[in-house]
Amino acid sequence: MTDETDPATLAESHTEMTEIVLPNDTNTRGRALGGAVLHWMDVCGAIAAMRFANEGVVTASMEHVDFKRPIDLGEVVVVEAYVYGTGRTSIDVTVEVRAENPRTDTEHATTSSFFTFVAVDDDGDPTPVPDLDCPTEGERRLRDAALDERAAQLERLVERMES
Repeated sequence: MTDETDPATLAESHTEMTEIVLPNDTNTRGRALGGAVLHWMDVCGAIAAMRFANEGVVTASMEHVDFKRPIDLGEVVVVEAYVYGTGRTSIDVTVEVRAENPRTDTEHATTSSFFTFVAVDDDGDPTPVPDLDCPTEGERRLRDAALDERAAQLERLVERMES
């Protein structure tokens, strides 16, 4: 286990997974089921959180999910996640999904969300996590972009609730 006083870097948490959309993952229109996409996002986010904390994690929350574009049967799905914030035992992870069409060599963003995981020890009890360190400009840009997008997303949600 990482000593809680030793920070971990955003880069250490970076995780990328790929899947291919097969018939069992699709709806009647030949597009990826939302539940399949959410499953891939949860798995990728959990791996990023575990890499960061060097502990097991459980999903505590998933914020508003934006399904921006569909993912078609046969497309390659790329799920990317990294840690952008921490609490005492919690780990905030941004997860983004894009689809690649290998026949046309094109890609597009499809889905995004913010997850919170809680690190747990072997007994399943919450356990402290390292502080987040962003030693490079690139890591700081990624962290700041995630923080800005999460704030904007929360602002849009409040606006919708008030209208």
